[in-house]
Amino acid sequence: MRNSLVGNGRTFRPWIIVLVAMNAFLLTAVATLLFSQSVATAENPTVTPRGDLAADERATIELFRNARESVVFISTRQRVADFWSRNVYSVPRGSGSGLVWDDAGHILTNYHVIEGASEAQIQLADGREFSASLVGASPEHDLAVLRIGGAGFRAPGRVPIGTSEDLLVGQNVFAIGNPFGLDWTLTKGIVSALDRSLPNEGGPDIRNLIQTDAAINPGNSGGPLLDSAGRLIGINTAIYSPSGASAGIGFAVPIDTVMRVVPQLIADGRYTRPTLGIESDENINDRLKRASGVQGVFVLRVEPGSVAARAGLSAAQRTRRGVVPGDIITALNGEPVTRVGDLLARLDDFRVGQSVEVTLLRGGDERKARLELEPGG
Repeated sequence: MRNSLVGNGRTFRPWIIVLVAMNAFLLTAVATLLFSQSVATAENPTVTPRGDLAADERATIELFRNARESVVFISTRQRVADFWSRNVYSVPRGSGSGLVWDDAGHILTNYHVIEGASEAQIQLADGREFSASLVGASPEHDLAVLRIGGAGFRAPGRVPIGTSEDLLVGQNVFAIGNPFGLDWTLTKGIVSALDRSLPNEGGPDIRNLIQTDAAINPGNSGGPLLDSAGRLIGINTAIYSPSGASAGIGFAVPIDTVMRVVPQLIADGRYTRPTLGIESDENINDRLKRASGVQGVFVLRVEPGSVAARAGLSAAQRTRRGVVPGDIITALNGEPVTRVGDLLARLDDFRVGQSVEVTLLRGGDERKARLELEPGG
């Protein structure tokens, strides 16, 4: 039995050798096939010609090329004094965007871009840098005008001025600026809403703002908002965002407001607001509204000799029993007003010397008075 088993084992050895050889052959064939397939997939694909750009793409590219040269990058610094050494240092404060306004070197930007700064540096799209000085500012409109110093300034092509009066919700708009310091960025969106207002602590609301979903981020402030014709229709000013980044809700100061404010800033260094010659306070006004149930602006003081004084407006009086309301302004030119900021902002739609109709409530009796607006302080 032992010899038989040994003999059978010797008989199987040639077949084993044959099987091993066949397996080796199969493995080699499979490897060759896989290698040839991998080599085939490594070949470069054929590039397909793109063809002509779409008409709207060509228009957007041309718009950016035409406007880019007029947009500037603004960096600001602030002087601080060391308490112990009394040395004065200049430290970076912030940055933003701006727009070349005229050939005299005036640069338009937002007030909050340069607020608190002691120095400003302007970089043009061609790389040239200039120091700038403050010409004038209007915090109530979040607008400021700088001027480039030095004889080497040559104004690039300026953006044509449009109008914001006939804007429509849904039309295309384009924003150019330097978001997060990323130079000369173009974003596209639509007009999402018109006549928006933002509260302005301690002053009139910023009114008539354009709302857009064009991406606006920190650093875009002061840059232009353009319509599809490449015309300037607004100055990007703010975003609504819990995170501080674009959430699709941005705001721009309309060009019609800019055209009313900027010439005064250049000529006088300040904007003269039209006024009725009265004073009020938002916090006190809120308390009086809650106590009386009347919605309006309570006149707390009448300037002696003002148009309000000549028209016989009466201010609230403080007595032992509390405050006795005088005149309460409930409407301006037929439009209701309920907040001090709203009244001041509505007055800003007019010019000094123009007349407005004021609706007054005193002791439950309503009357109207026409007042000529005076220059404010």
